Amino acid sequence: METTQPSGTTKRRVELEITRPPLTWFARPTVTIDGVGHPAQWGTGTWAVPDDGGTEIGVYLYNRVWRFGLATRTVTARPDDDRLVYRAGWLPRNTARLDAA
Repeated sequence: METTQPSGTTKRRVELEITRPPLTWFARPTVTIDGVGHPAQWGTGTWAVPDDGGTEIGVYLYNRVWRFGLATRTVTARPDDDRLVYRAGWLPRNTARLDAA
């Protein structure tokens, strides 16, 4: 039996850890890959990105009133970009970070 081959755009997986700030005001995270939003959960998850690199990954938080904590990073084909950590600020007006782990 043959194993399933990945499609042309999902050859590579990026692990993304989304840490929950102390004050979220019922906010939920959203991950964007090249501008397309995907709902996410707190914690660690993997996301499919093109194998060649140059993909922009972003994370922001939203609740029913506003959107805040936007952080973006361009993922290259290097292996050190395979694991990212998102950290939001303590308050909605603080800046967020998306760093390599």
